[in-house]
Amino acid sequence: MRGRGLPVFFALMLLLGVSAAGYAAEPIKLKFANYFPVQHKNTALGQQFCDEIRKRTGGRVEISYYPGGTLLTAPKMPAGVSTGIADIGLSHCAYSRGRFPVMELMELPIGSPSAFVSTHVANDFYEKFRPKEWNDYYPLMFSTSPPAVLQTIAKPVRTLEELKGLKIRGTGRIGDLVKALGGTPMPVEMVDLYESLRRRVIDGNFGPMEQLKGFKIGEVIRYSTACWKIGTSYTFYVAMNRSKWNGLPEDIKRIFQETADDYKDKWAVMWNEIEIEGMQFLKSQGGQIVPLSESEAARWVKASQPVVEEFKKDLMAKGYTEKEIDSWLAYAKERIDYWKGQEKARKVPTPYQY
Repeated sequence: MRGRGLPVFFALMLLLGVSAAGYAAEPIKLKFANYFPVQHKNTALGQQFCDEIRKRTGGRVEISYYPGGTLLTAPKMPAGVSTGIADIGLSHCAYSRGRFPVMELMELPIGSPSAFVSTHVANDFYEKFRPKEWNDYYPLMFSTSPPAVLQTIAKPVRTLEELKGLKIRGTGRIGDLVKALGGTPMPVEMVDLYESLRRRVIDGNFGPMEQLKGFKIGEVIRYSTACWKIGTSYTFYVAMNRSKWNGLPEDIKRIFQETADDYKDKWAVMWNEIEIEGMQFLKSQGGQIVPLSESEAARWVKASQPVVEEFKKDLMAKGYTEKEIDSWLAYAKERIDYWKGQEKARKVPTPYQY
């Protein structure tokens, strides 16, 4: 009996071993939600990131990618990621104003001249200050749009007086900026922007010029006012559910972080490229870029500054000190100067000369 029992015992152990190995080989499956349309280059970059994670992990991680708002729309992204509808999400802070109040600093008129510069500043800022508002998430990377500028349908705007009363799409702190400049801010979601412009529900948009091609609004926009010296941008994030992140093996975490670090720079460079493409698209559609004189540009910059003061008041009401907030602003401006130097040293193509 004992002799016959041994082969059965070893066969059972072999079977259990195979089952355990098969279980261990099961890939980690994650869902990544992105609101950008399928044809947008930000969507393509997100797919490249997913593919790179699969490659670097040897297939141990599989990411199902849901662009175009098919899993979560932009405003629902933070809640959807925190509750696990998606494991990873891409959106920007202005769609959920007040949820990430410290990182809204990057939406202020702080004079960043390009997305390459402000994307690196945003990542530096997070790494230095680690705002507690992200405790429910693990931010993999931050990015910003190119500088937001005025885009109008019916008439060129060359002065602040000509902007007064126009209904202009702007969300979050950029909506505050539209108001400070004399316009009427309209918090239109990006998916509704084209039709809102085409039907003349609004008079224009305050956003980066990449949107002219990336969202095709250059087909209806006729003028873009070159007010980029204000230096305000939308702040994007790719963030993972914190519990999901905590459950990953340490080597997988390391691969995610290393890949994200590589893609921060890829994203920064790509933003500059697609901003230039947006400018070219506007011209190809018969549109015009409206320059501002130095003195008029200075007026726009000065008119934008109350947005900074309002930000400070809002954050002080949340318990932050004025000294603390001033230190954030000083740090951001110091990093802007640093990354402007890096942009020039690397000869990264940039849409604006400064």
